[in-house]
Amino acid sequence: MAWEEWEQLKREVAERPATGMQLNQLPADGGGAAPAGDLVANQQDLAAIGNKAFDLWDSLGNHGRDAWSSSQSAASDLKSQGFSLGGGLHHVQERWEEQLTSLLDACAHISNHLDFTKKIHQGDEHYISGMLSSISTLDEGFSEEAGR
Repeated sequence: MAWEEWEQLKREVAERPATGMQLNQLPADGGGAAPAGDLVANQQDLAAIGNKAFDLWDSLGNHGRDAWSSSQSAASDLKSQGFSLGGGLHHVQERWEEQLTSLLDACAHISNHLDFTKKIHQGDEHYISGMLSSISTLDEGFSEEAGR
């Protein structure tokens, strides 16, 4: 987009009358019906992310430290022989452990959070559905034909 085009668009928007606050709402013919259940707690895409996070956590937990003992042994041997590479290898191994722990924690957090979110939204869906059906029942009692 050219600069002139951007400036023109800004002028056009500024010249429009202000719209003020606008609330989104259901169309007049769609309100007050039985709840459609649009709060979905079993979304397959979120479940897939949670599963992948758990799989990554499991795999990293099982294999992320495979080189730990050989790296520590090599670092120790190199240090004892006077090579400064031993200290560097030890430092890299420590950083690997910190990063691995951080990644394991993040994977566990994602997996657990998605499981928790699913359970909470199922409870919310049940509560909201119950509240809406209660309101519909209450509305029926206030209709003009109810007392006749």
